[in-house]
Amino acid sequence: MWETILQVFKSRDLRNKIFFTLFILALVRVIAHIPLPQIDREQLSQFLGQSENQIFGVLSLFTGGALSQLSIDLLGVGPYITGSIIVQLLTKAIPAWDAMSKEGGSEREKLNQYSRYLTVPLAVVQGYGMIALLKSQNVLTNIGGQEMFLILLALTVTSVFVMWLGELISEKGIGNGISLIIALGIVAGLPQQLVNTANTFESGAVISVLIFAAIALLTIAVIIFINEAERKIPVTYAKRSAGPIGGLGSPVDSYLPLRVNTAGVVPIIFALSFLTFPAVAARFLSTAKSESLVDFSNKVTAFVGNDTYYAIMYAVLVFVFTFFYTYIIIEPKQLAENLQKQSGFIPGVRPGTETAQFLKYTISRITVIGAIFLAVIAVLPTILQGTLNMPSLVIGGTSVLIVVSVVIDTSRQLAGQISLRRYDTV
Repeated sequence: MWETILQVFKSRDLRNKIFFTLFILALVRVIAHIPLPQIDREQLSQFLGQSENQIFGVLSLFTGGALSQLSIDLLGVGPYITGSIIVQLLTKAIPAWDAMSKEGGSEREKLNQYSRYLTVPLAVVQGYGMIALLKSQNVLTNIGGQEMFLILLALTVTSVFVMWLGELISEKGIGNGISLIIALGIVAGLPQQLVNTANTFESGAVISVLIFAAIALLTIAVIIFINEAERKIPVTYAKRSAGPIGGLGSPVDSYLPLRVNTAGVVPIIFALSFLTFPAVAARFLSTAKSESLVDFSNKVTAFVGNDTYYAIMYAVLVFVFTFFYTYIIIEPKQLAENLQKQSGFIPGVRPGTETAQFLKYTISRITVIGAIFLAVIAVLPTILQGTLNMPSLVIGGTSVLIVVSVVIDTSRQLAGQISLRRYDTV
């Protein structure tokens, strides 16, 4: 460890990359603490504290408390993530975009640019919806048309600016900038969680806290294990396996890695988006003049606010979206065609259709494990709060999954940079 740190500080270029990354992340945290005007803090605490608004509590966690403070960074990198997912989905639906994604290089960069362009209208729509919702709940007071426009402009510009800062980290720093910003927002909420834990200790629930700590450590271990788990499909390349005359050659030259958790945290983001919409719509309708609309709003709010129904629906959505997104990322037929073009084959399986069916069957089996894993991770906070009776501890498996994934990815990039510089010095 100390040798690695020494290697980092020996390289001026690497040292500058790390300091640049830390500076940008610190700037993002400063932005997250600049509040919007005309906020009724008491109404805001009441709104976020209601059981039916647990989804907004999760969103606040991902923005590092920007939602609970109503910062100008209220939207965070959410619009950019949504835009990236939309572009990725449309890539499979639009043949021209699909061809661009396969070519890579400058063509793939065009798709990334489309995600950035899409961030602006998405930020406007999400920002307006959030402002209108908070205004209807009397959280934002004395807001006229001009003030609303200025707040919306500030939210949109800040979201785009933070997205640009994330891109700067990816380009000139260490790690994936957008992922680091999300992880930083989660980590920023840890001090408050430690205070809540200390209060729980004082109230005498020591055994519950110890059980929670043990489950947390076990969760981290399982997340690391599943995150790194993969099924290695042996692949033989005909061009490479030709040994000397009479020789058998190498039976397996390479392998095709199929990850258990190919979808990452995207299914959880999809599920949250589906659950957030009815919750937001219900809050809008709660102030309607029509009694039938208000009654419908109350029923939706009660349904979303029920922990059991919420957990079941959340888990089912995550499970379904895991399969959906996995098959968007990995196409068995395309994979089989690529192997055949490269004169590769899976031992014991005929190239072409049989290979595609074998890959589809294998992917389906390992995705079941990944889907169950993500579903349990998603509802873990609800289960723990209900069984341990500790509503103050809200950091769940989703947050840990994101942070662990980002730490692993960043440490890999850092190790790669160190190895590259060691090679250059030889």
